[in-house]
Amino acid sequence: MGRISTNQFKNGITIEHEGNLFDLVEFQFVKPGKGSAFVRTRLKNIRTGKVLEVTFDSKDTIEQVSVEKNDMEYLYREGEHYIFMDPDTYDQVPVAKEKVEDLLPLLKENTKCFFKRVGDEIISIALPDFVILEVVETDRYIKGSTASGGPKPAKVETGAIVSVPVFVEVGDVIKVDTRTRAYVERV
Repeated sequence: MGRISTNQFKNGITIEHEGNLFDLVEFQFVKPGKGSAFVRTRLKNIRTGKVLEVTFDSKDTIEQVSVEKNDMEYLYREGEHYIFMDPDTYDQVPVAKEKVEDLLPLLKENTKCFFKRVGDEIISIALPDFVILEVVETDRYIKGSTASGGPKPAKVETGAIVSVPVFVEVGDVIKVDTRTRAYVERV
């Protein structure tokens, strides 16, 4: 995409620094009373998720990377690959298990996912904020047995265990927050 100066920084842009790709999480221009201005940043490594604090001189230029973002729909598993489809072009893309491993507990067929790519390389895949899943296994609710009043574990159709209220039963369809893997509501 080209080089940009530090005064063109915006949260969310992707830059290349020391051979790695980083999302700019936050930045702050600092103009001390003495000396030259600088920019204090927090950068998140796209591949590892590690966050670094880096300071740039206000006169520095940094390589901005063009990141393509698009929706893809998960279709099915084929061996060690998971097949996703672009809903606009119907192109099917096989993705290695390592790229989707963190999503598997809540990944269900026909789920729309969000891809980030640099060139042909998929750098991240994310689930929507909420998914709708059926409860396939949980303890039965016995009326009047709510002495503890606390939640109980429930296994959903993807195999994940979600903590749910006592009134949720097998066959119920629930909304799950994919960021926290927490029960939201019955659907």
